[in-house]
Amino acid sequence: MKIHIKNGRLIDPKNRIDAQQDLFISAGKVTAIGNAPAGFVADKIIDATGLVVMPGLIDLAARLREPGYEYKATLESEMDAAATGGITTLACPPDTDPPLDEPGLVEMLKHRARVLNQAHVYPVGALTYGLKGVELTEMAELADAGCVAFSQADAPLTDTRVLMRAMQYASTFGFSVWLRPQDNFLAKNGVAHDGEVATRLGLPAIPVCAEAIALTTMLQLARETGVRLHICRISSESGISLVRAAKQHGMSVTCDVSANHVHLSEMDIGFFDANCHLVPPLRSLRDRAVLRAALLDGTIDAICSDHSPVDEDAKQLPFAEAEPGATGLELLLPLVLKWAGQDKFALADALARVTLRPAQIMGLDAGHLSVGAAADVCVFDPEAWWKIEPAALKSQGKNTPFTGLELQGKVRYTLVDGKVVYQT
Repeated sequence: MKIHIKNGRLIDPKNRIDAQQDLFISAGKVTAIGNAPAGFVADKIIDATGLVVMPGLIDLAARLREPGYEYKATLESEMDAAATGGITTLACPPDTDPPLDEPGLVEMLKHRARVLNQAHVYPVGALTYGLKGVELTEMAELADAGCVAFSQADAPLTDTRVLMRAMQYASTFGFSVWLRPQDNFLAKNGVAHDGEVATRLGLPAIPVCAEAIALTTMLQLARETGVRLHICRISSESGISLVRAAKQHGMSVTCDVSANHVHLSEMDIGFFDANCHLVPPLRSLRDRAVLRAALLDGTIDAICSDHSPVDEDAKQLPFAEAEPGATGLELLLPLVLKWAGQDKFALADALARVTLRPAQIMGLDAGHLSVGAAADVCVFDPEAWWKIEPAALKSQGKNTPFTGLELQGKVRYTLVDGKVVYQT
C-alpha cells in the first residue's frame, strides 16, 4: 500500500529533521520525504495538519506476560496497547513462566507477535537457566532464535563468579548484557525507598546503597570483561554518579530510566497507594531531580515504560503485600512530552530518548525515518488533552499511579511496516 502523510510536523532525531514535511510510504518502506517520488499515487492519504509525525516509539522494557501469566495480560491486549501508545518496537524481559531460556520459547513468542503484526517484539533472553543465577544459558542459540540481549530481569544473581563468566561469554560473541542493579541482601523484603515516607508508614525499606553497591560490582566486572553493559531502571543520584564516571572513562555502558521515576517520588506513595509500589522503589525528590538532569545531559540514554500489568486482586492488597508494577505502554509518549515541557527540553531531543537511542541500545536499525527505512511511524496530536481512566486503557493491566491525571499528547495513527495498525 502507498501512503502519503501530508502537512505534518516531521521530527526525525537521527536525520535532524524538525520541519513541516510530507512523508511517502510504499511497500512498507519510507520512499521519500518532502516531494513525492516519480509516478507515486497514494492509496491512502493521511492529513497530519497540526500533528507531529515521528518514528514509532521503541520501548526497552515491556512485560507482555506470555507465556505463563495470561491472567495478568495477554499478547493480544498488550500489543493493542502498544499500538494505541504509538509503540512500534519493544523489548520483552525474560521473566515469563517458564523464563525465556530456551530457543523454542523465544521462537514461539516471536511467532505469536508476528501473527498479530501490531509491533515488532524483540525478546531479551535469560542470562541463566530459570533465572536462578547458577548455570549460564546457551546465549548463542538464543541470539539465533531472536534475542537482542541477555538479562536476569529482576531475579538476583548473587554469585559474582557466575556474573563474570556470563559477561565473558557475552563479550566473546558481542552480545549485550542488561542488568538492574540491586543488592539482593540489602534489599531483602524491602518495598519502599529508605527515607522519611517509609519510616512514617512503617514500610520495609530499600536503601540507595543497595543500588550503588550492585552497580559498582557490575561496572567493575564489565571493565574487566569488556562486555557491552546496559543498566536498567536506574533510580538514584548515587547510581547516576557511577554511570557518569564509567562513561567518562570510555566504558561501553548505557542506562535507562522508567517514565514513572521521571515524574514520581516517594512522596507519591501517600497513604499506602499500592499503584506506587514499583521496582525499583520511588526514590527521594532529590533523586528524581538528578534523574531528570541526567536525561538532559545524556548520562541517561533512554526512557522506558517499564510496563508491568498486574491483575487487580494483586494490587488490592496492603502496600507491602501488593505485587509491584504499573502499566505504561499507553502513557509513555505523553509522559515524555510532559517531562520535555516541564524541563524546556527540545522536542526532537526528547523524542530521541524513546526512538533512536533505544534502537541503538538494542542494536537495531530502527527509530528513524530515513529513505529506505521500515515505515514504523507514530502520528500524534501534541495539543490534545486526555484524562487517564484505567477502564479506558487497552492494556489488561489497569494499574497506574497516574489515574485521574490529565496529559497532553494523543496518538492518532500508528503504522508498522507501512500498515496502519491504529487510528482514531
